[in-house]
Amino acid sequence: MKRKFWFIVWCLVLLTGGGWWFFLTVGENGDPVIEIGADAAFIGRQKAINVTFADSGRGLRRTEIVITQDNRPRVLSSIDYPEAGVRSKAVSVVVDASALKLHDGPATLTLTAFDHSLWKNRTTLVQPVQIDFLPPQIFQLNTQNHINPGGTCVVAYRLSEAVPKTGVLVGDQFYPGYPATLAGKPAYTAYFALPLNASQSSPQIRIMARDQAGNETVNGIPTLILKRKFRSDKMVLSESFLGQKMPEFQADIPELRGKTLVETFVYVNTVLRTANLKTIQSICMKSEPRQLWQDTFVRMKNAAPMALFGDSRTYLYGGKPVGESLHIGVDLASLVHAPIEAANSGIVRFTGLLGIYGNAVIIDHGQGLSSLYAHMSGIQVKPEQAVKRGEVIGLSGVTGLAGGDHLHFGVAINGQFVDPREWWDPHWIADNVTKKLEAGY
Repeated sequence: MKRKFWFIVWCLVLLTGGGWWFFLTVGENGDPVIEIGADAAFIGRQKAINVTFADSGRGLRRTEIVITQDNRPRVLSSIDYPEAGVRSKAVSVVVDASALKLHDGPATLTLTAFDHSLWKNRTTLVQPVQIDFLPPQIFQLNTQNHINPGGTCVVAYRLSEAVPKTGVLVGDQFYPGYPATLAGKPAYTAYFALPLNASQSSPQIRIMARDQAGNETVNGIPTLILKRKFRSDKMVLSESFLGQKMPEFQADIPELRGKTLVETFVYVNTVLRTANLKTIQSICMKSEPRQLWQDTFVRMKNAAPMALFGDSRTYLYGGKPVGESLHIGVDLASLVHAPIEAANSGIVRFTGLLGIYGNAVIIDHGQGLSSLYAHMSGIQVKPEQAVKRGEVIGLSGVTGLAGGDHLHFGVAINGQFVDPREWWDPHWIADNVTKKLEAGY
């Protein structure tokens, strides 16, 4: 009896285990999963569609992507997976609407996946799509734009349709456009920066608009690039300056320990300067889509300019050049630990130590416009704090790569620095910003 009992138990165990094995392998009944990007709902003349097929069981057996219009299917992708075990597959196809003889109007994407189970589980995803060959139209509201090399320009324009991406291209540099209401009608505004070495023929300046279907329109912007010269100077690095400032960087950066003071300066002026600029550009990418500033930007009170925007510097040590730099702000000196005011209303995006800039604050004024305050001895605001024009945000100082107590003030458009003096000038703001934004028709 005992043998019979244990035989029955053993058979039950085998049957249970076999059943579990069967349903977890060849007999699994879980359906494959299909994921497609949300941007596939609109298809232009050429559109890349990305689809992910997945099956957590025995894996994929076959995947298909088909587009149908006027009851005529066109196979975009058909892949067989002879061996089990392919549990995920990302498939990218380019829909060439003209070659497929598609036309403006509705169509259907059908995505299908089969798995390797005994039952050949199948998932089908049907998504309506819109074929759209018509690119957006751009209507510029400013007939002429006078721009200084190293300066700011603002353009206003309307589009024939709302689009997910639009803005200004200066060469390869993209400056986003922001929705606005001008003269009671929907429009877009875009701020952009002009490089210091810009000329009438270079770089190309264009408005770009790309709709949901991927159709893109690019229009040149009528511009008059003004002529401008920038200063150049030679700065002798003294032993006292190097001995005072370089140990601070050696203490903060382990790879500088053991380096000479001059070697440390070369690193700070090249590697660290470049890294700090990238950090600033990254911070400035986060900007409110609405204008936060108003009126002329505030200049530090009773302050004398020490260095100007665009100054080219050559550093000398022992009579020989050891480095160069381009000054991308204005240095202002007043009293020691003088109060620093927010140049205009906005939201604080950064406070803290920032390499060569020492203790710094970055304020977002909306629509890609930011201001930088550097070398401060004290900071009196916090990140994400809203500040008003003229509000004290800290005190001037000598932190970072500063030889004396002063404020380094900078203005940036989408992380690209421009001449702050334009934003201190009420006439420039009136002619180049306010009147342009009032020109909507």
